[in-house]
Amino acid sequence: MSYRYMRVIVMFDLPVKSSADIREYNHFRKYLIKSGFIMMQESVYCKLALNATVAEAVISSVRKNRPERGLVQAFSMTEKQFSRIEFITGTSSWEILDTDKRLVIL
Repeated sequence: MSYRYMRVIVMFDLPVKSSADIREYNHFRKYLIKSGFIMMQESVYCKLALNATVAEAVISSVRKNRPERGLVQAFSMTEKQFSRIEFITGTSSWEILDTDKRLVIL
């Protein structure tokens, strides 16, 4: 069986004007981190998925846990497309090991 690794990218812009907005922002951000997303940059998170079916399930889960207000966008791309990201300014700095070495297939 061959696997086509995918990346799920979630971008969001949430209001943080009131304490309720800040609480909702923190709740959504913590949900992403607990779900295995890593931060690429502020308000942009990505997650490695085994194939397109798993990527769609991840996006569906994000839909279910979305905040009431604000803008949340998600899309998936292949690992090959993700590897072609070009850094125009700055460099990549991963604080978390971002490989599939820890991936467990059940």
